[in-house]
Amino acid sequence: MAKDFATREEDYSKWYNDLVMKADLAENSAVRGCMVIKPYGFSIWESMQQELDRKFKATGHTNAYFPLFIPKSFFAKEANHVEGFAKECAVVTHYRLKNGEQGGIEVDEDARLEEELIVRPTSETIIWNTYRNWIQSYRDLPILVNQWANVVRWEMRTRLFLRTAEFLWQEGHTAHASKEEAIAEAEQMMNVYADFAENFLAIPVWKGTKSANERFAGAVETYCIEALMQDGKALQAGTSHFLGQNFAKAFDVKFTGQDGKQDYVWATSWGVSTRLMGALIMTHSDDNGLVLPPNLAPFKVVIVPIYRKEEEYRLVCEKAREIKEELEAKGISVKLDDRDTHKPGWKFAEYEFKGVPVRIGLGPRDIENGTLEVARRDTLTKESVSREGIVEHVESLLSEIQKNLFQKAFKHREEKTTKVSSWDEFKDVLENKGGFILAHWDGTPETEDKIKEETKATIRLIPLENEYKTVGKCVYSGKDSNQIVVFAKAY
Repeated sequence: MAKDFATREEDYSKWYNDLVMKADLAENSAVRGCMVIKPYGFSIWESMQQELDRKFKATGHTNAYFPLFIPKSFFAKEANHVEGFAKECAVVTHYRLKNGEQGGIEVDEDARLEEELIVRPTSETIIWNTYRNWIQSYRDLPILVNQWANVVRWEMRTRLFLRTAEFLWQEGHTAHASKEEAIAEAEQMMNVYADFAENFLAIPVWKGTKSANERFAGAVETYCIEALMQDGKALQAGTSHFLGQNFAKAFDVKFTGQDGKQDYVWATSWGVSTRLMGALIMTHSDDNGLVLPPNLAPFKVVIVPIYRKEEEYRLVCEKAREIKEELEAKGISVKLDDRDTHKPGWKFAEYEFKGVPVRIGLGPRDIENGTLEVARRDTLTKESVSREGIVEHVESLLSEIQKNLFQKAFKHREEKTTKVSSWDEFKDVLENKGGFILAHWDGTPETEDKIKEETKATIRLIPLENEYKTVGKCVYSGKDSNQIVVFAKAY
């Protein structure tokens, strides 16, 4: 299965692309820069959706849906927002085609739109125009809405899941009566994302805020979670924005407070996307293929019958179905691959490459001995387990695998996190070790720009913990600094 599959050391970029395509996660489409998410890949995304949706609803949010098309004039109402997205927008100018005089199909020039429509790159403008109709008084607040949607950002250099012209995501948009309530919402959603990443995806993350240069277009503050990939590059895994009253002022969304006075509404927005698929792959997978955390895997266990004769096949499949039912009764998702068109060895390689956490092999000899062969994907080890205790063993094993994947990723992040105090040390670590670099920064955009220009490293986040709010000297300028920040090269 893994023949002609690049290793991480040989070519990390090729390894990633090979894995995405050969594990049947996604492929390039006929539309430049867009991808087809294949059924197996989409089932993993669905697992993410379901868990996130559960967390959103547990924190009081409900789902809605807003239009794909946004009038161009809406973007002009929030200057920073339009500046941030202008170069990425796809624009609809006509609404009809016609048969060409020389044959074929062409755009009907008589069907030009009065106002061009922007294909949704994000939904703040269309949603806040809508909220103006929903909000009159404090009794209408808060509004806690999320939508699952697709967005288009016209990327020139694309990579499956990590950066595509169209991608899937969720975007939360909330409206509040006070600044404090909106900030609490933005921080809460950052924590929801962090909990999801660490306990569901088994990806350790840093939490913090973005610098002004890296902040979301139109936001007052951007909270984020950052993960570290195996090649030492960072990946932004989720963002939550405190938008202040910027969009409420742009779209004239006011409310009458309990004191009878009118004020502009306070806002947040937050989102994660199919980019998390890339984070998942690059955090856990190895040279043998995909590795999936049990909490996320579309099916946690695969059972592969082993047989040579037809009568053995019937017997083994019957016993395998019994095991499947016992595991499913405990809420464990199981796939029984009883196809007689593929040999067991081929199936072993297939499910190893696709990252299924636990594989159970069952043959006539196992039935005689009252045992099963159980293999775990994270360590590529296998053992013989008593048939009678298989359910308890698998439950324990899945929990162990989930913890092991997190600990392995956490250890890698710790080993690749370096505190530096000089510019020479900064450049040396970045060039020869990679990973996260902790260093003092003088707080100016000019210094941040110069560091990025010289090294391609950016400030990934400003940590929230007090231990990083210390006095020192900026690693680049030597000026006074009161904050240690996290630098890295990033996807």
